[in-house]
Amino acid sequence: MSEESDSLRTSPSVALLSENELLPAPEPLGYVCSLTEELVTKAKEELQEKPEWRLRDVQALRDMVRKEYPNLSTSLDDAFLLRFLRARKFDYDRALQLLVNYHSCRRSWPEVFNNLKPSALKDVLASGFLTVLPHTDPRGCHILCIRPDRWIPSSYPITENIRAIYLTLEKLIQSEETQVNGIVILADYKGVSLSKASHFGPFIAKKVIGILQFFLHGSDLNSLHTNLPRSILPKEYGGTAGELDITAWNEVLLASEEVFVREFCQPVPACDSILGEALLPEGLTSDAQCDDSMRAMKSQLYSCY
Repeated sequence: MSEESDSLRTSPSVALLSENELLPAPEPLGYVCSLTEELVTKAKEELQEKPEWRLRDVQALRDMVRKEYPNLSTSLDDAFLLRFLRARKFDYDRALQLLVNYHSCRRSWPEVFNNLKPSALKDVLASGFLTVLPHTDPRGCHILCIRPDRWIPSSYPITENIRAIYLTLEKLIQSEETQVNGIVILADYKGVSLSKASHFGPFIAKKVIGILQFFLHGSDLNSLHTNLPRSILPKEYGGTAGELDITAWNEVLLASEEVFVREFCQPVPACDSILGEALLPEGLTSDAQCDDSMRAMKSQLYSCY
């Protein structure tokens, strides 16, 4: 494949661009890449990202949103749209579908996404149900540690745990480093009853998409240490990085309160309701999540991230 054809990606939408529009565009002041040279190289190799075409690709996706979903209330900032392009290896059409699915999840699952902010989830954060370890793995992936045994069902509904997971994923994915490296989810079922564990089965049953990787381990931690070295793990998991501390990550989230208020605590524009069922991911109905939030979680997670 020639350099020219490779630069066009594989999306048929790019054929609509004129010859002048295919010239590399200078990066505007609104976007400054924070990736190291090493991560820029990784993004080229694994995500099909080319720095010289980056802003052209973002503009192409922005134009598609405006043309095909003019009533969709969404950020069109360069950094925000890059999240979806990277998640779908710069395939414009698949990135657009992911963006639409992302907003569909938010519209169709109000009990999870409405008023999604750190201060509304202090009970979950204080319980230690989830945290992000201070050290990344050897590939640079952040490690999200989920401990279902810390959830006391009589204290709050399971949807609060789901909200905390989405909140954490949203915070992590804002980083360009995370967009390139991904996230590892470490789920600890030790001491969890079967009835409680069944609530989380659909969520951590397998690797869902590229940016998320799941590790399930038994009482023998040797299998865990083949994936995550002891040096980055707390002593609770046979590591040498000290005791597990949830306070640091909780403080990071709470310090992001204003960002989440702007993004998740504003009224949904009336024009979004015009899209109705058209925005729902395939296989879901508008009331699919009302009676049983966990029933739709696996497909919702895939659609959002």
